[in-house]
Amino acid sequence: VMRKRAKYQKLRAKLQAKGTKSAKRRLKKLSGRENRWITDVNHRLSKTLVQKFGSNTLFVLEDLTGVSFERTDLPKALRNQNKSWAFYQLAQFLTYKAHLNNSEVIEVSAQYTSQRCPKCGTIKKSHRNHDLHEYHCSNCGYRSNDDRLGAMNIQLLGTQYISGQEQPKF
Repeated sequence: VMRKRAKYQKLRAKLQAKGTKSAKRRLKKLSGRENRWITDVNHRLSKTLVQKFGSNTLFVLEDLTGVSFERTDLPKALRNQNKSWAFYQLAQFLTYKAHLNNSEVIEVSAQYTSQRCPKCGTIKKSHRNHDLHEYHCSNCGYRSNDDRLGAMNIQLLGTQYISGQEQPKF
């Protein structure tokens, strides 16, 4: 996905630099093609998830509303990668396909999911090292990949939801 996005971005930059009428027509055609492609990817991904896990499954997603993926500290070539994925569209596709399969999708707060120790419950921003993608709890000594840690905390929020808590959060 990232390679194809980068290819489209490079082609768009080249056509925008030209600025001719035909380049603008080509840009419009190109944007439609890219949008259809990412829609197809999202459809296939949501379909695969629902088929793999079957009926009566709870899918727990982070609510990314208001979360900014803007990174001005990155080189210009890498800035667009984080913000160009259609998360909202994927969540919508997954929701309607899960409902057709007697499954449920909930969105939980993204707050502290990458800062909370799953072993002792300590929440501390400094425990996470963004550069190494590592989390290390100074309280209990737990150490893990920060993405894995986030997934474990999201799973815990899903468990809280199943236990009866309407809007689980840390």
